[in-house]
Amino acid sequence: MINYIIQVILFQVLFLAVYDLFLSKETFFNKNRWYLLGTAIVSFLIPFIKIPSFQKVVPQEISILLPEIMLSPQKVIESTTMYQSTSINYIQILFWLGCAVFFVLFLFKLEKIIRLILKHEIVKKTTYKLVLLPKKSSAFSFFKFIFLGKDIAENKKEKIIQHELVHSSQNHTADLLFFEFLKIVMWFNPMIWMYQNRITLVHEYISDEIVTKETTKENYINNILSDLFQVENISFINQFYKHSLIKKRIIMMTKRKSNQTKQLRYLLLVPVLASMLFYTACTDEVQNTEDAVAKKEVMKVYFGEKNIKSGLTEESYFDLYVGELPSTKELTYNDLELYEKDEYDKFNDKAKGNKSRFSNPKIYEGLDSKKKMLVFDLDKIRDANVTGGVTEIQEVDSKGEISEDVPFSIIETPPTFPGCPEGDKDCFNKKMREFVRDNFDASLGKSLGLSSGKKKIYVQFKIDKDGFIADVNARAPHPDLKAEAVNMIDKLPKMKPGIQRGNKVRVGYTLPITFMIE
Repeated sequence: MINYIIQVILFQVLFLAVYDLFLSKETFFNKNRWYLLGTAIVSFLIPFIKIPSFQKVVPQEISILLPEIMLSPQKVIESTTMYQSTSINYIQILFWLGCAVFFVLFLFKLEKIIRLILKHEIVKKTTYKLVLLPKKSSAFSFFKFIFLGKDIAENKKEKIIQHELVHSSQNHTADLLFFEFLKIVMWFNPMIWMYQNRITLVHEYISDEIVTKETTKENYINNILSDLFQVENISFINQFYKHSLIKKRIIMMTKRKSNQTKQLRYLLLVPVLASMLFYTACTDEVQNTEDAVAKKEVMKVYFGEKNIKSGLTEESYFDLYVGELPSTKELTYNDLELYEKDEYDKFNDKAKGNKSRFSNPKIYEGLDSKKKMLVFDLDKIRDANVTGGVTEIQEVDSKGEISEDVPFSIIETPPTFPGCPEGDKDCFNKKMREFVRDNFDASLGKSLGLSSGKKKIYVQFKIDKDGFIADVNARAPHPDLKAEAVNMIDKLPKMKPGIQRGNKVRVGYTLPITFMIE
């Protein structure tokens, strides 16, 4: 969640930077309004968009997440003692407390407006309702309600009402309420306030532009400047006399219309959006690595067309796929079609007859909604031989081809580190820790200007069929640390390769390295 919030704030900073530098001084007011609304919404959606072609920096493959290696472990442990010693999540408490405070403030402002409507005289018009405020010279609008101070001179009221009617007819209040709700759930994000301030100013530009088409600009400006007016301290109403905006409004009203060719500046969104999508694709790779230990690898068997490539018998109606536990809805036996029930019964009967752990699999909705799938927990499966449907568990790539890599959860003999008994995972992990501590220059981080605190490096590599290290890549908070990690892994000795069904196979690994910067 924290990673998602950081991405949203970063994207909003970039969107507002483009707006302030290239668009804010142009007279394309309606386009600017939709730019601000659109980019505010898009900033929340982009982190969920994952374009496969961008996800090539660190390949998405099944890897073994090795135990985390801590350099200077005592400092790391001390830095997290307070966090680990209590089950109270203070950050979560602070978040919800902030949401509650800003929600109460919102209700207070809303109650203030409702009280004005109920308490004062209302004049019903065809398209709006005029609320007359005694002993006040303020003017503002809220949806179809226009609030007008009785102390405003009669010769000025008509233009003020025209101005506020533009706000009302174009639903400017809805824009402000949208940002008001965002301020409740993201009260800690200063970009929301900046968005709301900018769109408030754009609203005034739009109204001024429409009203000045029907009147002399000089007279309209003089009416604005002739008196000092009261202002209601409510962020989601459109105020006619808001002192902080008057100067900017006047400058924009007297400004020459922007050349139409300057609308091409909106095309700046294309490279900005592309860079954001690339960033989220790469960030997702890091997040997938960090969360890998918590994810369960499962075998999914789809009800669908015959697929001999996936290691299934020719008579089978299942399509095999190995991957993460699905986030789709779990179904019951009664949710299956008749032919699916028949195939499920055949599959289950044969599995039970062989006393296999494949019996009674869970049923989930298929990823493409046209197929349903059976799910088996590979952590509980030792023997992959089932004579009734699945001949072998194998990883299938996005094209349906069988991968050469074998998932660690089902490999019979994992790769062996020199000096260790064959397939001894504990010895492998121990030797790996010793190797990293002897070969990784932890002092390098101190000379790179990194901020203090706990830092992590993730190194991905494979041990191929000949026992050599291959396909090394890394994620690190600095390029020099990444290079150091890659060079270190390249020094690993040749190992005995992993064995599956008597054949040498390739196995991928992810190695987390943690160290402290003081």
